[in-house]
Amino acid sequence: MDEDFDIPAAAEDEMNEEDFDMPDAFMKVGEEKAIGKEGLKKKLLKEGHGFDTPDNGDEVEVHYTGTLVDGSKFDSSRDRGTPFKFTLGQGQVIKGWDQGIKTMKKGENAIFTIPPELAYGESGSPPTIPPNATLQFDVELLSWVSLKDICKDGGIMKKILTEGDKWEKPKDLDEVLVKYEVRLEDGTLIAKSDGVEFTVEEGHFCPAIATAVKSMKKGEKVDLTVRPQYGFGEKGKVASSDEGAVPPNATLQITLELVSWKTVSTITDDKKIVKKILKEGEGYERPNEGAVVNLKLIGKLQDGTIFIKKGHDDGEELFEFKTDEEEVIEGLDRAVMTMKKGEVALFTIAPEYAFGTSGSQQELALVPPNSTVQYEVDLVSFVKEKESWDMNTEEKIEAAGKKKEEGNALFKAGKYVKASKRYEKAVKYIEYDTSFGEEEKQQAKALKVACNLNNAACKLKLKEYKQAEKLCTKVLELESKNVKALYRRAQAYMNAADLDLAELDIKKALEIDPENRDVKLEYKILKEKIKEYNKKDAKFYGQMFAKLNKLETIKADAKEAEPMSIDSKA
Repeated sequence: MDEDFDIPAAAEDEMNEEDFDMPDAFMKVGEEKAIGKEGLKKKLLKEGHGFDTPDNGDEVEVHYTGTLVDGSKFDSSRDRGTPFKFTLGQGQVIKGWDQGIKTMKKGENAIFTIPPELAYGESGSPPTIPPNATLQFDVELLSWVSLKDICKDGGIMKKILTEGDKWEKPKDLDEVLVKYEVRLEDGTLIAKSDGVEFTVEEGHFCPAIATAVKSMKKGEKVDLTVRPQYGFGEKGKVASSDEGAVPPNATLQITLELVSWKTVSTITDDKKIVKKILKEGEGYERPNEGAVVNLKLIGKLQDGTIFIKKGHDDGEELFEFKTDEEEVIEGLDRAVMTMKKGEVALFTIAPEYAFGTSGSQQELALVPPNSTVQYEVDLVSFVKEKESWDMNTEEKIEAAGKKKEEGNALFKAGKYVKASKRYEKAVKYIEYDTSFGEEEKQQAKALKVACNLNNAACKLKLKEYKQAEKLCTKVLELESKNVKALYRRAQAYMNAADLDLAELDIKKALEIDPENRDVKLEYKILKEKIKEYNKKDAKFYGQMFAKLNKLETIKADAKEAEPMSIDSKA
């Protein structure tokens, strides 16, 4: 606008947001609608692009022409050839503008009819705008720059100069690559980098950079205004060979660009397998349990010693193994199942998931006991194990039987967690049998019973008594007189101290099979437990009643010792 004519803020208080309603997001060209409940109207002349609209705090750039309702023009940025810039929602313009432009998309052109209450009110703006004037503004929203209060305390204000790609943003464990330039408010250059890599959690230069990076997308470039609490605070910073000094309580101006980052995540709940993605893979598919994977592999100790290298030399075959078959260490097995085809990742694996306390002599070097190891893995290809929905009935029953046998072998080897997984997978293959024939249904039922019973045995070994109880109940829903299910459920109840329910199951099992040696022995153990619990209860209640009797005696003695009182009126 002209240097001698601005659109000043109206005298009234800031708008009440509760009274402000956004117009329909899909207005048609030529349509006019009310904005809010204070008389502001918007007529769409040209549609904008996309769906985004500016927000309070954003710096917007517009062209406009202002007229009175009789058509008299009082101002126009178009006539001057210079767009007008202002910060939205900060009271820098009349309220009608703050409310109206907030509804516009980039490139949109609209006419706003603004009542006096949202313009210049009773006083007007002499000499061009009379008192109580309704105004019309033909506005085109050219662009805007978002200004965000990252920490919600005014400590770091972010202005986006270049929008980033996609929607992902770095997290604490990720390694980011940034470019930056740091200046004081007077323009003095303090620090500059054309590319530095660091872990978000550890930060770099000052707290503001890591904080801001977590709000940015890949390729995004921003200007930051950083207050002292996110810079160098009351102490400031002394100069170094490649960085200038920062005075105490200095506000910093930082231009920051997020070039890229490597995603870092933990695969296990105990955070002992850490994954850093070096190159993104293709699509969404990942190897499942039982998949055959082909990969390039380099295994290193923490000092850089290479102990295995596969698939990297010309003509060398790729490293191949089947997942979840204990063909490699558990950490590598789990790691590969998180990858996509074509992905390259670096895994750091703690001893518990690597070679443990014993270590191992590998192809190129010895892995000492209690070693944390690193594997760089390039997943070239994989073939997933066939899922149940891709199988016909015969294949499902065959696959379930195979998983059951694998589970049995693992159980005998004392690997109860892995065995449990096999039994669960076996049941999943035949879980839905509505399309099965009668003979196939009987086969499926027998497999379900066997797998759930064996899985219950795993859960008892793992002291997961509630799960063991549920698995036995599933068996009893299929076969109500299954002695093994009653016996194992009784064991689960006993270990969970639910002796009454355990006794019911034991008695029922003995009714079905009175001579079952295991059940009879378990009943003997149960009776001993009940006797022991009864003794504890008797002792507890005996002590409790003794204390109560003693208390009553003390009260009675105290009552006898009280002096006799007489009625003074007698």
